[in-house]
Amino acid sequence: MTRPLADPMAARDHARAMAGTVVEAMPLLPPVADDLPAGVPAQDLLWEETIAAGGYATRRLPRGSRLRLIDLQGDACASVLIFNAEMPAERLNVADTVKIQWNAYLGAGKLLLSDMGRVLMSILEDEAGTHDAFCGTSNAAINHAKYGEGRNSGAFPNGRDRLLLGAAKHGLQRRDVHPCVNLFKGTRIEADGTITPLVGPYDAGRAMVLRAEMDVIVVIANCPHVLDPREEWTVTPLRVSAWRGALTPADDPVRNATPEGLRAFLNVEDYFRR
Repeated sequence: MTRPLADPMAARDHARAMAGTVVEAMPLLPPVADDLPAGVPAQDLLWEETIAAGGYATRRLPRGSRLRLIDLQGDACASVLIFNAEMPAERLNVADTVKIQWNAYLGAGKLLLSDMGRVLMSILEDEAGTHDAFCGTSNAAINHAKYGEGRNSGAFPNGRDRLLLGAAKHGLQRRDVHPCVNLFKGTRIEADGTITPLVGPYDAGRAMVLRAEMDVIVVIANCPHVLDPREEWTVTPLRVSAWRGALTPADDPVRNATPEGLRAFLNVEDYFRR
């Protein structure tokens, strides 16, 4: 039997016939969204993408931009890395994010801090309230032990390798895949030190909005939380939108909420004063 795709010209024709095909999990180019906040013009949209279950995405975002994440079906897990886009050696430091804010539970008004004492992103809105700054993400060995498969190309991809794929698009390597935060899937630390996973599933459509306080590289993996107790590998799509926005003003309530946070913002402003 003839295989048409064995013919290079047939393969070309097949590929061209796919032009215009739209599936749920893909970036939209140019980005288009019909639900931007009031006052945000369509031309300011920078990124519109749905990340499939087990997928990943990455984008460089300018200072002041807003990043909106939506848990479309209530079972997404956004494992997030953030880098200073100008100098990626500076990156999210989860330990400092927890320590400097005297709070391990992320939510509206909280900051995502770098290892150089600066704010990379701040959380402006949060409808979820279930996030995790303790556990990091899964790796191939963990997934293999739990699901019988953990390879990047397998049926049950792991978060660490997905983050590696995203980081590699910016010239970064495995050593640059540092501890991440998990958004939409949470944990609670009990009095005896036990970590209780809070993984849902939850109501569909929970959203959060972050603001970039520096030019940043954001890498997102959408894989099951590493402590998800379910036997089945379970995660659902995650929608990502980003648009240009104003820089944080001097009287911003998030900027001025705590002395420690204000110092981190001042460190950012000093960085951009160069």
